[in-house]
Amino acid sequence: MALNFFDQFDIHSTLGLPLIIPALMFPLILWISTNRLVKNRLSTLQSGFINLLTKQLVLPVNISGHKWASLFTALMLLLISLNTLGLLPYTFTPTTQLSMNMALATPTWLMTIMVGLRNQPTISLGHLLPEGTPTPLIPMLIVIETASLLIRPIALGVRLTANLTAGHLLMQLISSATLATASSFTTASSMALITLVLLSFLEMAVALIQAYVFTLLLTLYLQENI
Repeated sequence: MALNFFDQFDIHSTLGLPLIIPALMFPLILWISTNRLVKNRLSTLQSGFINLLTKQLVLPVNISGHKWASLFTALMLLLISLNTLGLLPYTFTPTTQLSMNMALATPTWLMTIMVGLRNQPTISLGHLLPEGTPTPLIPMLIVIETASLLIRPIALGVRLTANLTAGHLLMQLISSATLATASSFTTASSMALITLVLLSFLEMAVALIQAYVFTLLLTLYLQENI
């Protein structure tokens, strides 16, 4: 039974076609079907949301880092789409796979490091050694600071994977309890069903917050290097 709880992270297929493919194409279909030249309520709402999102992302970054706003906004919208994808039936959340999260975190983190080494190499390397460090502690602190720098993309990927995986497993447990008690314990089943509905709203909030935290940390890393 314990192994069945992890089956939800498998890619389901129908007639040999993975269902994740049409699920990933659904936002693109919506975007293509919308007339981008004619303003309507939906497009106005989308533009307002993206503008607000972009302002919040570039808030901790100075003027020279605003040219990266489109990249971070696109990354956050992609993460929101992928995180909420698993809440649809017969799909799975791609961001519950650590390999995918690391594929997103490592290049973007490396981009912030390369920007710092190109623009201000002395200051970027100076972050590895705090000012006023005693001479005997210099080698140890350099190793510690280097390790903390290299662990950043791992922390980004593991944080996103762990939060989404834990929420989906909890929803699976509660839904199993709801079905198991549906025929005999009406009160317990009703309580479990209410908990499941509330947890679904919480998972939607977690999906949005984790996408925001992932992107915000990258903007903070960029700010350190510009």
